[in-house]
Formats: sequence, C-alpha cells, structure tokens
Amino acid sequence: MGAAFFYHLTQNPLEVTLPLLLEKARGAGWTVLVRGTEAAHIDWLDEKLWTGRDDAFLAHGRAGGPHDAMQPILLSTDPGNPNNAPCIMGVDGAEITAEEVNASERVCILFDGQNDEAMDRARRQWKALTDAGCAAQYWSEETGRWQKKRDTAEA
Repeated sequence: MGAAFFYHLTQNPLEVTLPLLLEKARGAGWTVLVRGTEAAHIDWLDEKLWTGRDDAFLAHGRAGGPHDAMQPILLSTDPGNPNNAPCIMGVDGAEITAEEVNASERVCILFDGQNDEAMDRARRQWKALTDAGCAAQYWSEETGRWQKKRDTAEA
C-alpha cells in the first residue's frame, strides 16, 4: 500500500523540482509515470527533461508510442499507467485516484504554491485521498529546504 506525498512548491519551480524527484524515484529502482493535464505543458516538461543537466540525464518518453511499457519515465495526460510504474507523479492538478495510491509504491503530487487554483486543487486532492483512507504526507520548501509538515500516519 502506497502513500501520496504532496509537494508544495514555493522556492523552486516544477522544472527544477520534478527532475530531482525523478532522480530519487529512479534511484529507488522505480519506473515513473508523470501525469499532467495539458499536452502543451507536457511538451514543455519533455523539452526541459531532454535539456536538463548533463550529469543527470533522465531517459523518458511521451505516452502514445509503441514502447510506452518500456519507458523508465513516461509523460502523459491520459488516465492509466501504461508503463506499470510503481511511482506516479501528478502535475498541474492531474487526477490521482485512491486506487492508484493504494496500488503504487508512491504517488507524488506537485503543486505551485504561488497559484491559488493549484493550492485549492491540492487541498481537494488531499481531502479526497485521505477521506478514502490513503496515507498522505505534506512537504513544504518554504524555508528553502524540504520539510515534512504533516503525515497522516503520525496523526
């Protein structure tokens, strides 16, 4: 049974934080599904990942190709998990179900702390997932370092 980790982005933008989390997930041996809501933003993330740091290349692909199941990191706007990733990362308020949290090793929900709509969406996701019995953690970088601010397992 997995848990949902909510990452409140206040110091660094998505294009900085996402690659760091992807590196950690890959380091744990996990394949990853990155789920967004807008194709244009997924295109932008795709470009950022291809042009990232030379010392931390993150092999990845876009969903809809013939080799989705083999991708170590798959970027998608669709529901489902074509690469059977034990780690799902939701961006831009992408829908993550309680069933997906429970079937995964980890779900990461990244949201922009400078965007009121993103904050409201994250709050609704937290409530829906925890009301469904999912374990959840809330992480904030407001001090410049990531700190766990809440953990339902410790409540």
